[in-house]
Amino acid sequence: MADYRAPLMDMRFVREEVFRAEQEWQSMSATADFNAELADAVIEEAARLVEAELFPLNQRGDHEGCVMSDGAVTTPGGFRQAFAELARGGWCGLGGNPAHGGQGLPKLLTQSFDELLYASNTGFALYLTLNNGAGLLLDAYADDAVKSRYLPRLYAGEWLGTMCLTEPHCGTDLGLIKTRAVPSDNGRYSVTGSKIWITGGEHDLTDNIVHLVLAKLPNAPPGAKGISLFLVPKRQVLEDGSLGEANGVVCGGLEHKMGINGSATCVMHFEGAEGVLIGEPHQGLAAMFTMMNYERLSIGIQGLGLGDVAYQSAIAFARERRQSRGPGGAAEPDQAADPILVHPDVRRMALNARAWNEGGRLFAACVARELDRAKYHADREVREAAEELVALLTPVAKAFLTDRGFATTVEAQQIFGGSGYCVEWGAEQYVRDARIAMIYEGTNGIQAMDLIGRKLTRNQGAYVERLADRIRTDLENDDIDAPDVHPFREALERELIRLERVTAAVIDAASKDAAAAGAAANDYLHLLGYAVYTWLWWKAACAAQRGLTRQGSSGEDFYRAKLIVGQHFLTRQLPHSEALERQIASGPSGLMALERGWF
Repeated sequence: MADYRAPLMDMRFVREEVFRAEQEWQSMSATADFNAELADAVIEEAARLVEAELFPLNQRGDHEGCVMSDGAVTTPGGFRQAFAELARGGWCGLGGNPAHGGQGLPKLLTQSFDELLYASNTGFALYLTLNNGAGLLLDAYADDAVKSRYLPRLYAGEWLGTMCLTEPHCGTDLGLIKTRAVPSDNGRYSVTGSKIWITGGEHDLTDNIVHLVLAKLPNAPPGAKGISLFLVPKRQVLEDGSLGEANGVVCGGLEHKMGINGSATCVMHFEGAEGVLIGEPHQGLAAMFTMMNYERLSIGIQGLGLGDVAYQSAIAFARERRQSRGPGGAAEPDQAADPILVHPDVRRMALNARAWNEGGRLFAACVARELDRAKYHADREVREAAEELVALLTPVAKAFLTDRGFATTVEAQQIFGGSGYCVEWGAEQYVRDARIAMIYEGTNGIQAMDLIGRKLTRNQGAYVERLADRIRTDLENDDIDAPDVHPFREALERELIRLERVTAAVIDAASKDAAAAGAAANDYLHLLGYAVYTWLWWKAACAAQRGLTRQGSSGEDFYRAKLIVGQHFLTRQLPHSEALERQIASGPSGLMALERGWF
């Protein structure tokens, strides 16, 4: 099994040369202290940590899994020690509010750390990323007393947070939840109910676990409008911040899963547990979406991280594994056979994986930059434009990145041939671990329905129209006139026209047929994903061309490789958008023709 090496050069290229992070940060007062040198130092130290501490635990975590005994859950060997080291180093509060002990790093930087976590050890990473989302939610909606009591402990890694939504009888339709919260005399609430699939619901990494639980108050309005949000700690937290008795939070069992075995996925029972209302009554779902949207980008990055580590492992194998001769004759005549990397079909799979990974890294950074603008920019119009773009792209980030990430792990496994089906090489674990990312935090089909319902037809395509305007502004400001970049520009102009044409057709069809939006949703999400990737690959090609001009021979191989990988995206992957347009145009009739009883 090959070692994982953090893609530091590509991360820096995306951050500094494509998105010009230092210039971006110094234009906003809240991030003005951050620069390229500091960003490099943070990510280089993160790389050292994950390569040395987390990646070596990855296969062990998968093999051992989590174990439950007498209601207590033990994480795989080495996890507690690794987590303690991360906590000591301040890695649990990178993006947290400095007023409560966080480090306040911009999302454009912390998303790279998320990628490193997921690539090195996805089962371990989930404890931290859920905690980050919990901190974000509390910082946005909790009162000052709750913030001062909980946030410093979450940022320090002394406690960890979870999100508790799903129940045995309902999934995405949270309006059906049965968990109840009854007011107590002390201003708190008694929470009773059961939740399933709770990541990090019980474990031995910290002394306390902070559950964010959706429940309904007595006489709450029916459906989603009656959902409230409660903070329910595993152990009671006393007025002085110390821990009290157990709080009626019981782990009912561990889920038996296909992958991410190092992550404790729990059935949780709340048996009259004392909780604190977060935000306003009956507004819990809106508050929880703050965390859910954070997690959706995070899970997209899970797909990216697993795709990259799978690619690295497969390429190391392909350089060593020998079979037959290259198409033009022997590449290494002194050997009995050539490395399989000389064969065109192996290169097809390898380039597919690399192009999806590098495109995904661009996409994740794009969304992260917009999150920073929405949070920190002084100009209200810039903030609002960023919020719109984040709203539009969040379902795409979750679904398109995880679809592509899973496909990448499968391509990488295929490069191994029969070895990829065997445990010791690690390839099959990456496939299993990547598969869940397409399901949780709202299945990818739900993401597509969210995109086409809330983000497209509801506003008659206004978000897409403004995205198109932004892309055209970028094209008008383009100062790169080089033969290697022309194909990227031409492809972007073509895909932009396609996106606008299909968008108009979908909105029109949805106004005439109730099933049209749902029938188009998945294909439309992917079409939008291809269009945005084309935009970002064009920006990357421009940055690579500038690098070739500026650097001369220094870094030349990196920049030329970037252009070649981008060309692979244009010629071998982007043509799928043509098929997507035809699929969308076919409409819902074929999908709805069979009677339900005929299935």
